[in-house]
Amino acid sequence: MAERGVDVSALPQEVREQLAELDLELSEGDITQKGYEKKRAKVLAPYLAQAQDLAPPPAYDEQSPGPSSASAPEPGPSNSSSSSSRHRRTRRPHRSGGTRDERYRSDIHTEAVQAALAKHKEEKMALPMPTKRRSTYVQSPIDNCTPPDSSSSSDDEAVSSESAGPQQSSDTWINSSLHGSSTSSSASSTLSHGESRPTQNPQPQSQQLPPPPAPAHPPHSHSQPSALAEAFAQTRIVRRIGRDPVGGVGPPEVPSQAQARGSRVDLPANAVVRGMSRGQSRSSMMETADVRRVGRGVPVSSRVSTKIQQLLNTLKRPKRPPLSEFFMDDQEEIVEVPRADPNTPRPEGRQIIPVKGEPLGVVSNWPPALQAALARWGATQGKSPALTALDITGKPLYTLTFGKLWSRSVKLAYTLLNKLGTKNEQILKPGDRVALVYPNSDPGMFWVAFYGCLLAEVIPVPIEVPLSRKDAGSSQVGFLLGSCGVGLALTSEICLKGLPKTPTGEILQFKGWPRLKWVVTDSKYLTKPSKDWQPHIPTANTDTAYIEYKASKEGTVMGVAVSKVAMLTHCQALSQACNYCEGETLVNVLDFKKDMGLWHGVLTSVMNRIHTISVPYAVMKACPLSWVQRVHIHKARVALVKCRDLHWAMMAHRDQRDTSLASLRMLIVADGANPWSVSSCDAFLNVFQAHGLKPEVICPCATSPEAMTVAIRRPGISGAPLPARAVLSMTGLSHGVIRVNTEDKNSALTVQDVGHVMPGALMCIVKPDGPPMLCKTDEIGEIVVNSRAGGNMYYGLSGVTKNTFEVIPVNASGAPIGEIPFVRSGLLGFVGPGSLIFVVGKNEGLLMVSGRRHNADDLVATALAVEPVKTVYRGRIAVFSVTVFFDERIVIVAEQRPDASEEDSFQWMSRVLQAIDSIHQVGLYCLALVPANTLPKTPLGGIHISDTKQLFLEGALHPCNILMCPHTCVTNMPKPRQKQPVGVGPASIMVGNLVAGKRIAQAAGRDLGLIEDQDLVRKLCMWPTMMHQFLTEALQWRAQTDPDHTLYVLLNAKGVAVCTATCVQLHKRAEKIAAALMERSGINIGENVVLLYPPGIDLIAAFYGCLYAGCIPVTVRPPHPQNLSATLPTVRMIIDVSKAACILTTQVLTKILRSKEAAATVNIKTWPIIIDTDDLPRKRPPTIYKPPNAEMIAYLDFSVSTTGMLTGVKISHAAVSALCRSIKLQCELYSSRQIAICLDPYCGLGFVLWCLASVYSGHQSILIPPMELETSLTLWLGTLSQYRIRDTFCSYSVMELCTKGLGGQTELLKARGVNLSCVRSCVVIAEERPRLALTHSFSKLFKDIGLSMRAVSTAFGSRVNLAICLQGTTGPDPSTVYVDMKSLRHDRVRLVERGAPQSLPLMESGTILPGVRVVIVNPETRGPLGDSHLGEIWVNSPHNATGYYTIYGEENLQADHFNTKLSFGDPQTLWARTGYLGFVKRTELTDASGDRHDALFVVGYLDETLELRGLRYHPIDIETSVSRAHRSIGESAVFTWTNLLVVVAELCGSEQDALDLVPLVTNVVLEEHHLIVGVVVIVDPGVIPINSRGEKQRMHLRDSFLADQLDPIYVAYNM
Repeated sequence: MAERGVDVSALPQEVREQLAELDLELSEGDITQKGYEKKRAKVLAPYLAQAQDLAPPPAYDEQSPGPSSASAPEPGPSNSSSSSSRHRRTRRPHRSGGTRDERYRSDIHTEAVQAALAKHKEEKMALPMPTKRRSTYVQSPIDNCTPPDSSSSSDDEAVSSESAGPQQSSDTWINSSLHGSSTSSSASSTLSHGESRPTQNPQPQSQQLPPPPAPAHPPHSHSQPSALAEAFAQTRIVRRIGRDPVGGVGPPEVPSQAQARGSRVDLPANAVVRGMSRGQSRSSMMETADVRRVGRGVPVSSRVSTKIQQLLNTLKRPKRPPLSEFFMDDQEEIVEVPRADPNTPRPEGRQIIPVKGEPLGVVSNWPPALQAALARWGATQGKSPALTALDITGKPLYTLTFGKLWSRSVKLAYTLLNKLGTKNEQILKPGDRVALVYPNSDPGMFWVAFYGCLLAEVIPVPIEVPLSRKDAGSSQVGFLLGSCGVGLALTSEICLKGLPKTPTGEILQFKGWPRLKWVVTDSKYLTKPSKDWQPHIPTANTDTAYIEYKASKEGTVMGVAVSKVAMLTHCQALSQACNYCEGETLVNVLDFKKDMGLWHGVLTSVMNRIHTISVPYAVMKACPLSWVQRVHIHKARVALVKCRDLHWAMMAHRDQRDTSLASLRMLIVADGANPWSVSSCDAFLNVFQAHGLKPEVICPCATSPEAMTVAIRRPGISGAPLPARAVLSMTGLSHGVIRVNTEDKNSALTVQDVGHVMPGALMCIVKPDGPPMLCKTDEIGEIVVNSRAGGNMYYGLSGVTKNTFEVIPVNASGAPIGEIPFVRSGLLGFVGPGSLIFVVGKNEGLLMVSGRRHNADDLVATALAVEPVKTVYRGRIAVFSVTVFFDERIVIVAEQRPDASEEDSFQWMSRVLQAIDSIHQVGLYCLALVPANTLPKTPLGGIHISDTKQLFLEGALHPCNILMCPHTCVTNMPKPRQKQPVGVGPASIMVGNLVAGKRIAQAAGRDLGLIEDQDLVRKLCMWPTMMHQFLTEALQWRAQTDPDHTLYVLLNAKGVAVCTATCVQLHKRAEKIAAALMERSGINIGENVVLLYPPGIDLIAAFYGCLYAGCIPVTVRPPHPQNLSATLPTVRMIIDVSKAACILTTQVLTKILRSKEAAATVNIKTWPIIIDTDDLPRKRPPTIYKPPNAEMIAYLDFSVSTTGMLTGVKISHAAVSALCRSIKLQCELYSSRQIAICLDPYCGLGFVLWCLASVYSGHQSILIPPMELETSLTLWLGTLSQYRIRDTFCSYSVMELCTKGLGGQTELLKARGVNLSCVRSCVVIAEERPRLALTHSFSKLFKDIGLSMRAVSTAFGSRVNLAICLQGTTGPDPSTVYVDMKSLRHDRVRLVERGAPQSLPLMESGTILPGVRVVIVNPETRGPLGDSHLGEIWVNSPHNATGYYTIYGEENLQADHFNTKLSFGDPQTLWARTGYLGFVKRTELTDASGDRHDALFVVGYLDETLELRGLRYHPIDIETSVSRAHRSIGESAVFTWTNLLVVVAELCGSEQDALDLVPLVTNVVLEEHHLIVGVVVIVDPGVIPINSRGEKQRMHLRDSFLADQLDPIYVAYNM
């Protein structure tokens, strides 16, 4: 097949596809003939050059050109591809799923958009596609997916007789909706499509884009993201070494090549060993965790990493807004106004003069009231037809004559006033409000009800028929009924039967509605009045006649009250403007309950005895040509339509050849004020001029519920020139000025006039915001009208009424121009030549972004011009703005076709971003696609914008695709902080503090009171442990003096004591283990022995066994049998790092260590000696080892920090004794006491309490392994109640488990007899800032079962000192302060009051332990700081750890951390650096000694802080905000990757809700922390790794993410 001299069959597959797509676009009318020719020539250009001879172009069917043809000519028969698609199309008048909404159709605009996009044609915007799990791609439940063409059409939709291709069977669309195109796991869809295609070398080309550039796509990459992915497939993702000096002012860095790794153990668990590599010594405490983790990069070609690489590339180019638009982060949090651009167009004309309409003529036979007109026609023209209603097929159903209308209305009026209540009571009185609830298909019943109310002098409030409790905006209709005081609703019998009912048959109580009494108004239920009863018809006065509902931009539904005189005057003005005559016929396609449909079709028609033919919405859906046929049949003189009706008729006109519209003298276009109506009018004229339609009869008008008819074009004289159009610059419009477009034809708006001001009205243009100042002649403003024919007020809402109905315009100097009040119309426009009114938009569609105005309709038109045929379902697009971080941000939501592919959707979204940026010069904040038919609908099927916005903000929109672009549109971010060098030394700072009267920030616990004199100890009969420097001695002494005293009780999941240990039993078990160790050759004194046991008494016995044998125990959490691959590597790493000579463990764990499953993860052949201690022979060691001095190492404490750092610290015997004594004093522990412990016993204070404290103090410890709570949630609380425990210790994970699992079951616990009134102190053991929200929730929830609100407190320890604070039995309760979060980011503390904006509550971390001293130090200068200043917490105590356990002896690191001195003040004391930021505050409370209490507040771990934009952020603060953003977010974690903030959120709800979280997470972090989230990752619950202390392992998470091991539900890359 040769076409144009090119053998199309010989062309590459990709080019053939492009040509076929162009043909389809042309046949669908999505591009013009000119555009088609240009694009086709461009595609074939390389191949035409090779062709020998050129065939002449094919002939096209030319159509008579109209003003702007919207129906593209069809190509001739030579275009075989196109013609075949034409044969496949059906002639149904329904729309195809992807057809555009023709309200916004404009060929000129479409060409402009395509031209703008052509700039990016070669190099498409390479946004990284989001990654999505396959299951998530099922767009919606199948019942939500509507097969194309099967759903009902809508008010604001388009109709097309052309299908987008062959008709699809339902199987096809079900399958296509289920089989997403993305891979499972986070493997990017970018890689999973089109991989078999040969890749082309992308051709870079400069872009004029707001979003920064990225790797180029090959030309026409509808299915080409694979090339993008391949461009990066080989990139090694590595850590950068340096840090941007300004902390991220510049664009994010692209990672450099990885540095050679230091010599360290790097096992799959990815934990870094503290103190193992020389390259990791800390150069400055103020560096962030990222910098310290040099070499932690994951050198994998991971696809997630590729995505981030792409994202970085797209962010590399600086953003368009100048730096002057940024603002300084000052305390008042006020965004400074960006400096005005000197080139901004400004209004230059003179001040506008109010425009006067023609005088309202006085016609002698005009009635004194509208009811009088009805009475007159009912009496004199009783047989004259008033209303003809159509059935669903478009045929006349009934005709209501003026006589019938009058008699029925009188019957209803009589019934309402006299027959509703009992004999003596009158339910309705004149002036009462009643709701009119009638369907659009029953105009006759509505007419009778409306006029019946007018005659009874009750006030009708027409509303839509409620369909269900979940109707869009239902509660707002309830607000309307409430504010109007409606208690009664009139309806028809059929409608009443169709209303939703309760199971008992009563009408459902709709959400937010007042209780209503329903009255049926069918004739058979009405009472005929007695002959002497006549309705009272006074002359029209200022009393309210009826109330018309109106929805504000925010969705609030208010009632506009129209007085009787306003109603009459409006009818008179319309009669004069439209030149209505008696006996004319009017075809009304509009809703007769409000607006133009009510004013012309119900009120003015009765006044002028016009015959109205009402065409209901349902008829229009079934037969879009019905109104044209009615005009033809009845020779109607006037038709009342909307643009959608013109479009629908135009699409269906081929079915009807013999209609004539020659009788029309006025075709009133009700939404002619929409600037995009001009193209519909032109296209309709173009088609129907051949059917007798005269150009001058098209009469656009402008209306609003408040001002009613503002302007209408009068019917022209035949042959006279049509009014000119205004071609305006969109840039000018965005600045509120009128500029004829000359520069960029792409961003022009063609506007038609809406005629002249109404008779008897005065109109002027005022500024839409601020005082109502008159605009200049070349300025866009809000139209305000003074007329007797307008609304009076918002009924029942006097506050908002004043601002709208009582506006007095002022001149430039602020002086009122007169005393007459004007009414705001809500329309934005200007007065053109000849006093013609032009409207460019509405207030409710106005989006104010960065000081510029954009019209929502304009943005919809641009989005629709981006060939949405494959993506958008029926052109259903909503545009609105949300306020985020002090400015409005634009959001576009569109319904996605059920058969749209993931890639087409993403392609379309990317192109919409480009088009809107090019045409409107504004960035989009969010673009979301939702499944077809899921956006809330207005009664006539359009999109309910305010409800859509509400769903978006609530996270209930359930999008199936989303693209966030905060980087391009958030331009008012604070300037990044640049740290200024402090020219003052630590000494000066200290002196300054002292001079200012501030004390140095230090605090100390009670004195430990170590008694050296052993004789005194004996005399005082004190605990002999005072004499024993070693715990081994203490245990032996207890075994001799009190052998049967029970030290430990271990409980199982049922709360049964499965194991106990008395002093002597523990001693003997320890001896057995010591004997086993001594027998083994190769295990020498001083060697390290790993203890691998589940939480229990075996672990304790093994610990003392090691001490008896002279070995150093290292407790390690055993691997999880079900998750060896994740947990065994950490075990292996600790064993390797500690150089353990032997492993003591149980029989079960021995088998696991040697299993095949273990072999798959680690090398099991190199385990050290493994000793199974389950069945050891009864042997005693020859001797029990006693260390030569107390400074020898007692045990090693290994722990993985939240930054993924594996740290082992050495704890000496002296430190153990001092720590145990300190805890004994603080908690008043002695042998008659019982405590319950529910935490992990492997490191930190948890290990000390589990294994050491009981042996030292002699109290009984009830041990509850935390894992048992997973099977028996009530175990811990039940134990506290059963044993009457006064003191208990737990971890945050235990507390969280109880809060979530038992919080709602307090009544059940109470019934079981659980009572926590015995609990005096419940201490959470942690190495972090107290989790105030959790502890508070726990206290509040279990207060009902007796828990004291004062019981819960926290402990604080760190690696250098396992226990710094612990709330004891004495001392004041922990105090809480509120700190300003902005100051914390600047490393300052600013105390504020509770409830202050940006305040963060911090709770004191328990009382400082005896023997402990802390000081707050500047980590850079190492000088002490003053009270309430933020710095690093340094600690001095006899139980400090001795140092890190290192192989190569990192002496510098040791000295720096464990034995460091202040640079000024007290140069003698040796301190250990905790690495935590905090502050000390002297409180008004008194401590045990009677002095004022110094409280220590921990803010966060220095190494896990994030340094972004030069500020320091604590991850927990951002995570707290994220977790609050949506009810479906469980846990969340944040980390950075080369200046990008990554948020990982666990989804607790349905996977369909996953994408709802993305905008909410982005919003909350931007609002509360002034940060733009780079990547949002949605994962399953439990994915965020949490250690035994309940701390998040953020760096493990980060590594898993970069290595593509998370299997996320969704990954969104915020552009």
